[in-house]
Amino acid sequence: MAAPLRLTAKSASPGIASGPAFLAERPDAPAPSTAGGYGALEKAIDISIGELERLADGADAESRDIIDFQIEVLRDPTIAEATGARMEADENVVFAWVATLDAYIGELEAADEEQMRARAVDILDIKNRVLGALAGTPIADFPPGSIFVGKDMEPSRFLAHDWSKGGGIALFSGSTAGHVALLARAKSVPMVIGTGRFSAADGDPVRVDGDAGAVVLKAGGILIPSPMPARTSAADAQTEYGELRTADGVPILLSININDPAEIDALDPATAGVGLMRSEFSVASIAEAANEERQLAIYRRVLEQAGDRPVTIRMLDIGGDKPLAGFEDLPSLSASGLRGIRLLLARPEIARVQARALLRAAIFGKLSVMLPMVTFPDEIDRMRELFREEAEKLGRRSLLHRMPPIGMMVEVPAAALMLDTFGSAAFFSFGTNDLTQYLAASSRDDIDADTGKAAPAVLRLLTQAVKLTSGKPLSICGDMAGNPHHLPGLLAAGLRHFSVAPARRPAIRSAIIGLNADGTGAAGE
Repeated sequence: MAAPLRLTAKSASPGIASGPAFLAERPDAPAPSTAGGYGALEKAIDISIGELERLADGADAESRDIIDFQIEVLRDPTIAEATGARMEADENVVFAWVATLDAYIGELEAADEEQMRARAVDILDIKNRVLGALAGTPIADFPPGSIFVGKDMEPSRFLAHDWSKGGGIALFSGSTAGHVALLARAKSVPMVIGTGRFSAADGDPVRVDGDAGAVVLKAGGILIPSPMPARTSAADAQTEYGELRTADGVPILLSININDPAEIDALDPATAGVGLMRSEFSVASIAEAANEERQLAIYRRVLEQAGDRPVTIRMLDIGGDKPLAGFEDLPSLSASGLRGIRLLLARPEIARVQARALLRAAIFGKLSVMLPMVTFPDEIDRMRELFREEAEKLGRRSLLHRMPPIGMMVEVPAAALMLDTFGSAAFFSFGTNDLTQYLAASSRDDIDADTGKAAPAVLRLLTQAVKLTSGKPLSICGDMAGNPHHLPGLLAAGLRHFSVAPARRPAIRSAIIGLNADGTGAAGE
């Protein structure tokens, strides 16, 4: 029997999956004779937008962002105009569309920034979707449980597929910063990239090793089994409210991060609470940000579902690379990098609405409020004063409310180095995504910087910052907390409360049990 062939790749999403290969090919362009004229293209674009809008229904916030970008491109009049110009030059509508989108894709693929290059597959996705609509044949799904093998993968194809049956992704090229990689990590779908083109046939057994970064091809036609799932230890099974113990008996708290109120359903009995709710994902426009009752209903739902477990809601982290619809043209946003608490203090009318909603919601559970992008201590003081003023107004209106603890997200290096000066902060939580970005002077989507080169510097900074917290409650809610690779360093730094995406919680629980509190491996591990 031939030995399995193991190909070195790069991990884009951890985990291991085995199954029959599905070889993806780009849909062929439909025959020109079937496409019609410009009217047919307009109809195909409308159909594609409708399909994307239906995909957006029920999708999580991150997925919706991708779909919204694709819809925005489809509605961009310059795309239609460029296609129309090519048609006037006697190009067939199909070829005109392909040439226009290919030119766009080529520009993106040639960009210096990886984030821009990663956008190319989003445009490829909508190009093919419109082509499918022109031909009247939608892009077919692939069998559940199979391993998607191809040059790249379109986000909408990922979103439309049922991953509950297992399966994985192996890409000849791809990017760890691409949207599919982000989606795969969020949904715990094993994925590797950069395999290079390899020979396989539809149905060949393939294993994707997203932990080691490898692809294993068939061994004599016998399906390669996935490793047996790790057995749940008795200690793990008996944990309640997220309290775990390291191998040497030190208690560790494990909470979850949520982006949408619906994700509160993932708060099972083994979870300490919600360590981070990103409120900006529940507020889609400036009109919603101004709606106190709507925000109150959202926060109340989360708090009531959490019961007696704590919930930390981060105030709106908008501005900069996080625009809010209807708020883009204000000078305060366009003139500088105002974001997070700086923006909230610069536009207090937004902060006051949210403060009132949070004050009123606090009576329904154990609420803490976290301030985003804090840099200087006076920012905490000014926001606390704003909360006090709004509490007085609510009191005058005889509306029930309660002042929650107000802490800060530590995601600016200047703040991390000076935590001992933030006396008015009730608690600290490290946000390692932005901390890494600013510490390494890298883009947010530069995953290599996050997980690789910048990690030692981030860990050193965290170690120093932990010593400056004066015993105040401390947690970590950034992506590093959900990566078992970083757990030894985070434990060694003194962190004892981790808040992670729901999909990452089982892996982190298992990893914690196998480590001592100083980050060393337990005996026998």
